[in-house]
Amino acid sequence: MKLLVVLVNYRTPELTVECLRSLAEEGRGLPGVAVVVDNDSRDGSVALIRSTVSAAGWAGWVDVMALPRNGGFAYGANAAIQRARSSSDPPEFVLLLNPDTMVRPGALEALLDFMGARPDASIVGSRLEDMDGIPQRSAFRFHTVWSELEATLRVGLLSRLLARHVAAPPVPDAPCRTDWVSGASLLIRSRVFDVIGLLDETYFLYYEDTDFCLRAARAGFSCWYVPTSRVVHLRGRATGLDWKTPIGRVPSYWFESRRRYFVKNHGTAYAAVADLAWLVGTLGRRLRRVLDRQRHVDPPRFVGDFLEHSVFIQAGRR
Repeated sequence: MKLLVVLVNYRTPELTVECLRSLAEEGRGLPGVAVVVDNDSRDGSVALIRSTVSAAGWAGWVDVMALPRNGGFAYGANAAIQRARSSSDPPEFVLLLNPDTMVRPGALEALLDFMGARPDASIVGSRLEDMDGIPQRSAFRFHTVWSELEATLRVGLLSRLLARHVAAPPVPDAPCRTDWVSGASLLIRSRVFDVIGLLDETYFLYYEDTDFCLRAARAGFSCWYVPTSRVVHLRGRATGLDWKTPIGRVPSYWFESRRRYFVKNHGTAYAAVADLAWLVGTLGRRLRRVLDRQRHVDPPRFVGDFLEHSVFIQAGRR
């Protein structure tokens, strides 16, 4: 098998079906299969997706895998990857694809062609974009204390001074090396799994893609951004969290994943400084908005929820 496409569904069957529909034209000539993993949705997702696959004639390249619990994105993705890798025909490449995406024509071919032309490339990501074609930031730098301060304070002068630390720099127009790419559309050579293992399942949702790319980078693997692979990303439709237009409280697992990323990869002391930078930046931005008589646009109870899950509070509970 050349390619395994993995979609993890949790109570988003309609989105998943539309994603599969966008894959269908390439799917019939796909050098592999797509697996939809359902994380115990209990809402009829499995029946709806399976019936659609059968009715649409996709059974030859789409499989549905129902899991017994909702263990998060990494848990679901790993189940499909592990099963495929232990089969008699393991995949050469694995593509992680969000159910709230729709691939543009040629998107998968562009990723595979890039991998074929660059044997040194081990992880590649697509250009994510809105439905109208406006690009989303999809090639990132690893999170640091400085990137946490810049991302929260959002002061033009500071952002210019910290330009090389900005976690989400402007969208490149040409293929380029980058620290990490979004798990919404992320292609991985199987040999990466051979060396560093699967996704870390202790992340329920968010930061598992960043963590995986960091582990890969530390093992000597390179990550690339390929803008010729265009994928529509309906931000927040699968998770309910859209940073561009926040409407509700940020779920606890985002804070938990962020803290785990810093503690696991940089240690507790560094994570504490990163938390402090986040707080200074966020409170500084809010003060600036008050002085400018602007309303703040953070999600409800954002700072309080952050503190509740910060290293400062959590360390004191141990």
